[in-house]
Amino acid sequence: MQADLVIINGQVVSHESTFFAAIAIKDGKIIAVGDASSMPDAKDVLDAKGMHLLPGAIDVHVHFREPGYTHKETWESGTAAAAMGGVTTVFDMPNTHPPTATPKDFADKLALAEQQAYVDFGIYGLMAEDNVDQLEALAESGVIGFKCFMGNTFGNLPSPSSGAMLEAFERVAPYGLRTSLHAETASIMAWRYERLRAAGRNDALAHVAARPDVVAVEAVARAAILAEWAGARIHVLHVSSAAELRPIREAKQRGVDITSETCPHYLMMDTRDYATLGSLMRVNPPIREAEDSEALWAALRDGTIDMIATDHAPHTPQEQYNDVIWEADCGFPGVETQMPLMLTAVNDERITLQEYVRVSAVAPAKAWGLYPRKGALIVGADADIAIVDLSREERIDQETLHSHRARATPFHDWPVKGMPVHTLVRGRFAMRDRQLQVQSKGTGLSVKRVQSMPVAQLHNTHKTLAAEIAKASVEQGETAHVD
Repeated sequence: MQADLVIINGQVVSHESTFFAAIAIKDGKIIAVGDASSMPDAKDVLDAKGMHLLPGAIDVHVHFREPGYTHKETWESGTAAAAMGGVTTVFDMPNTHPPTATPKDFADKLALAEQQAYVDFGIYGLMAEDNVDQLEALAESGVIGFKCFMGNTFGNLPSPSSGAMLEAFERVAPYGLRTSLHAETASIMAWRYERLRAAGRNDALAHVAARPDVVAVEAVARAAILAEWAGARIHVLHVSSAAELRPIREAKQRGVDITSETCPHYLMMDTRDYATLGSLMRVNPPIREAEDSEALWAALRDGTIDMIATDHAPHTPQEQYNDVIWEADCGFPGVETQMPLMLTAVNDERITLQEYVRVSAVAPAKAWGLYPRKGALIVGADADIAIVDLSREERIDQETLHSHRARATPFHDWPVKGMPVHTLVRGRFAMRDRQLQVQSKGTGLSVKRVQSMPVAQLHNTHKTLAAEIAKASVEQGETAHVD
């Protein structure tokens, strides 16, 4: 058998160990891992001397803005940025225009992704107040999971009431799909926003004051209770505070199938940075205190927080910069800078390289039913590989980021040590020698084809809203029969 590619002289990294080995790839899959002398002949050989081979990062939280907001980002530019950042799979959020709220909306977005994507992808369906009756159809159409906005964010999608959330969890739980939560309580934030603005607070830190950590604590605890009742799987997006860790830990201890993520900006920045960066730092939830950052690092290492994601959310500079904080759009690009920032943290001994593989690839693959097809460099897995040089030093330059429509980032000019040099998606180079491989555009595939979620452990099925409504139909039928 002739391989398509053999990679030699590199160190393979898993979540458990690092070892010297060669990897052979054929038809997009890994067919051998071992000594170079045992590898088959190959059409192409890549010498990775001095480099480490990591499972490609899986970013479960990106906003690629298409359809509807292509002046900010497109599937082409967003996935190009992912490829340049060592990210081989992305999950796109539903707050586009139109939102991904129906099977037709999903099909339209899927077609756009298939035409443009450099990397593999999943697409979230929306879980909102006004599309509860669409959730089963969305699940059957091929969404990777659902996104529920418990608090307002870009797109101003209505936050569902607790009643709607519970019915939604009851409807999606039998499918075993995970619901990702923007866990901030809308009513608290709306109240504080109106009061602060009326008082004349327009400074950057007013954004933090409008969204204190209690909004996240309350939302996480409430969502966990509802998910526990139905047996639904949930994922807490962008954990930003130490206070959220308590309800997450308590839910895990109760057996709730709950996972969570944090982002580089919550680990590496704090409120002191607002003085120099101002509205460029505006993101939901806000970047908090230094002690929150330290608590998040500890939680990432001990597994309370399962994974790293980016909340990649580009806006144009005109939309980001504003002296009145309420008028600045929230978010910034992150999918291209996550791996360099986190590899710098590896070099700084904030986290080990094996821990980084766990939080960037293994944990997201397991949480979404993709492991070991994704997230592992083993025989039979997709050849999704980030080949990194841990000693390579650069500075993040927003002018060179591949989210070329909206590049402004608070990490501009940050020194980094550790860069992805090559990115392979199912054995194809999406990035080689730090150059985007433009012929790979449109080769990304939906990961729905390999998703296999465990059977759901449903609770209270006899008490769901659907079950109670069905009882009414039975009773009416019995009454009619007696009459």
